[in-house]
Amino acid sequence: MKISRTYDFEVTEDEKGLRVDSFLASRITGLSRSALTGKDCEIYINGKEAKKSDKVREEDSVMLFYNAEVFDRVEPQNIPLEILYEDKDMLVINKAQGMVVHPGAGNISGTIVNALAYRYGDRLIEEMADECDISRPGIVHRLDKDTSGVLVIALTASAHEKLAAQFQNREVKKIYRAICDGDFTLPKGTIECRMGRDKNNRKLFCPVQIGGKESKSEYSVVNRYGNFSEVDVRIFTGRTHQIRVHMKSINHPVIGDVLYNKFFNRYPDSTLMLHSHILEINHPVTGERLLFEAPVPERFEAFVNKYGVKI
Repeated sequence: MKISRTYDFEVTEDEKGLRVDSFLASRITGLSRSALTGKDCEIYINGKEAKKSDKVREEDSVMLFYNAEVFDRVEPQNIPLEILYEDKDMLVINKAQGMVVHPGAGNISGTIVNALAYRYGDRLIEEMADECDISRPGIVHRLDKDTSGVLVIALTASAHEKLAAQFQNREVKKIYRAICDGDFTLPKGTIECRMGRDKNNRKLFCPVQIGGKESKSEYSVVNRYGNFSEVDVRIFTGRTHQIRVHMKSINHPVIGDVLYNKFFNRYPDSTLMLHSHILEINHPVTGERLLFEAPVPERFEAFVNKYGVKI
């Protein structure tokens, strides 16, 4: 089943120079750049048909005509979810490490979306019929597969719009807990840089001098164990792999990070020590400020007990 959608945007000064597929992916929550490929997608800049590689200029009018697949290949699965909060408008869960948020290449089952398809069925599909990429119903932000913790999910189209807007407008407070290599010289600090793709490995990201997108994190050391430290990291922007890139940039990569920590084999039995610990957001209907906390997972305590000497 396919659902047709039309989007119309005007390019701002901050967005000029972006490829049009990157521009659209940044404007439409949950829309992947790969979804813009094929005969079911048409892009127009100032009324003229465009290729996804075309660059946009300030005040350009960008229109997207897009046919989305609706759950055609998503199998409802009875997967247990750790519920932190649930009402008719939103669901908040503590995502388990190793669980993928939505289906994609190599992950067509066992995802959060498979669990949502089972839990809510056609009701959620119908509610999200006017939203973007319906293969990701309710998803307003994501966590990497190996990152655990707080994940917010919309249960109505209206809630999706309002929650997504808060993420886009940076109104959501997000604090992660991480265990990083080394003993920090300073108890707290701020990391700001532009982030872009690593030219030597397009699957990775790194600080860049030209291009890229702004990023900002603040860290605070919670516990010191000599060879490693436990830190809280608040992110003000939501770039892919942001914390992992930022901590590597100050020579304190996240332990268990096989992508950004070249010494990940130092602790061969460890997994990624990164957890979405606290998230504050306004309720999409009442406007009430809500705080959700996912307890620090057992893998953190087990790692500290095995390798740590508190100083």
